Amino acid sequence: MQALLKLSGLIDDINERIGKAATWLVLVVVVISAGNAVMRYTINWSSNGLLEIQWYLFSAIFLFCAAYVLKKNEHIRIDVVAGRFSQRTQNWIDVFGLIVFLLPMVVLTMVLSWQVFMNAWDTGEVSPNPGGLVRWPVRLLLPLGFFLLLLQGLSELVKRIAFLTGNGPNPLEKEKAANEIEELAAAIKQHQVAPEVADIVSMNAHMVDDQPREGDRK
Repeated sequence: MQALLKLSGLIDDINERIGKAATWLVLVVVVISAGNAVMRYTINWSSNGLLEIQWYLFSAIFLFCAAYVLKKNEHIRIDVVAGRFSQRTQNWIDVFGLIVFLLPMVVLTMVLSWQVFMNAWDTGEVSPNPGGLVRWPVRLLLPLGFFLLLLQGLSELVKRIAFLTGNGPNPLEKEKAANEIEELAAAIKQHQVAPEVADIVSMNAHMVDDQPREGDRK
């Protein structure tokens, strides 16, 4: 089990690095999209290649980040029922889902998409649009992305079995450390609320001072 956990840690590290790197593609897409729009409205020039590279990069972001999101345990879940169960039961549900649904689906998609990629490679498939791009690179993204998802699915399976056998922590517990955005939001809230509290305290103090004291009544 310890050897499997080390392998799981290696897979987690690989998908962590790939996922974080893929997020920078969002900036690349924004720059390309903005540049294409500026060129179109200023000098009336555009390119189908620039449009298609955006689609390619969107595919890369989605496919290369899927395993990263699974590693972070941030995929959408329906916890209305499962959330009521114990931690062990929740992990057993995940083991069942990984073995019966996720892993077979990923393997099937890899096999089918590899055939599509090979067909595009053998035929030299090119976009039918004028100035379009070669299609095999984007076809290759699908099996690569699902291969990373397969590795992460195996890693998640190892971590859940380790927890169920008492050899590891609960993998369903999300990271609770506050990120920079949460810390900034807390600081803003503190600066916004503190003056209001101070004003209320000051106002109450003046009201107390203005009230007649027992000795003054006499």
